[in-house]
Amino acid sequence: MFGRRASAGAAPAPAPAAQPRGEPAPPGGSYRPTLVSSAPPPPAPEARRSDDYYIIKSTIFSALIEAIDLSQLSKLDAETAREEIRDIVNEIISLKNVVMSIAEQEDLLDDICNDVLGYGPLEPLLARDDIADIMVNGANKTYIEVNGKIQLTNIRFRDNGQLMSICQRIVSQVGRRVDESSPICDARLMDGSRVNVIAPPLAIDGPALTIRKFKKDKLTLDQLVKFGAISPDGAEVLKVIGKVRCNVLISGGTGSGKTTLLNCLTNYIEHDERVITCEDAAELQLQQPHTVRLETRPPNLEGTGAITMRDLVRNCLRMRPERIIVGEVRGPEAFDLLQAMNTGHDGSMGTLHANSPREALSRLESMITMGGFSLPSRTIREMIVTSIDIVIQATRLRDGSRRITHVTEVLGLEGDVIITQDVILYDILGEDAQGKLKGRHRSTGIGQPRFMERARYYGEDERLAAALDRADPKEVGRL
Repeated sequence: MFGRRASAGAAPAPAPAAQPRGEPAPPGGSYRPTLVSSAPPPPAPEARRSDDYYIIKSTIFSALIEAIDLSQLSKLDAETAREEIRDIVNEIISLKNVVMSIAEQEDLLDDICNDVLGYGPLEPLLARDDIADIMVNGANKTYIEVNGKIQLTNIRFRDNGQLMSICQRIVSQVGRRVDESSPICDARLMDGSRVNVIAPPLAIDGPALTIRKFKKDKLTLDQLVKFGAISPDGAEVLKVIGKVRCNVLISGGTGSGKTTLLNCLTNYIEHDERVITCEDAAELQLQQPHTVRLETRPPNLEGTGAITMRDLVRNCLRMRPERIIVGEVRGPEAFDLLQAMNTGHDGSMGTLHANSPREALSRLESMITMGGFSLPSRTIREMIVTSIDIVIQATRLRDGSRRITHVTEVLGLEGDVIITQDVILYDILGEDAQGKLKGRHRSTGIGQPRFMERARYYGEDERLAAALDRADPKEVGRL
């Protein structure tokens, strides 16, 4: 029995045979330590593991499943269950006369406990706080993003079946499902990390799992200053924008830091304000005591019961919000968000995917048009300019660093054209010997931005004027 199971576990072993064709060894093909990076992270325990290790693990895991009662195990707390599993695995190792070093045996015990109680091979990656993204491309290839660069790891799953089971375990915890009939799913981990799963038959080489990890400690604007994402004076401008209830649209590409920036700006919402958030997968980490979090719902097995983002935004207008935060604007909910911003919900915020502030406004118009609203273009643009005060552009540069490149205010319409004005810009000045881009944030020297009057109403005008003066390019010594 165990021999058959071991053979199944050993199936991936022939992969290295592709090497004689004169090509480089495929990523993960031999499962040796091959982390690809100019600055690799500390070696993971998996770097020492061979195919024989996975054969042994498969054998012992199969014996463990036959030896334990999972229904009884689920009644125990995590620590007690882990100790119970370790005791049984040690007995199985003795009975099978498995020869392993102490270090390998400890790795094996941890791996099997993670398989039964947690997310299997993902657990050591989820425990690391320096990883921004985990990308699993089938059972044998797992990539991570560290410091803006993607690296191949030596993490692998027993087979695609185990990977699919872990995906189902993740999504079921938030009341969602993923299978052949519903192969695409957005979900989240308990810590708020965002999860996307796409399963066969859509994913040809096995389930594709992507996890956007959030740091345990919530980032602040002051920390973004330390990372160079914004200058100290630019951060002061953003703090004023958050505090004086400007309607803000945060624009950027994938992985540019839009959600992180949105979290930072919400720090400056007064604690006595009622904030309602609408998200596809709840990931915002607001610290305000009076926060209501809403999350969309996919259709059930019969294809009914879906709650869309537009449903949430329209409903939250009946919940007496003072600010509405939309995690990501993707479709016709853009119309409802603009209406909310334009009817007394100042200080509302949202994010969308776009490469520049002007493109963000154009995309907003496109979303409304594609949502089936038969409104003239000029009417939609009038809604946009009377609703959006500020567009903040977040950009991921080619060296992997993230920068806030534009703080742009929306001024109005001139004919049928939306007029914008940059308040803060980021200039790239070159790169250093390590290939890292160098640049500076600067004020565009416009004097008083349009939202200065709003800042004056809230008593923040002097703070805003001082920050813009210090960031002016004429202040050479400060750049």
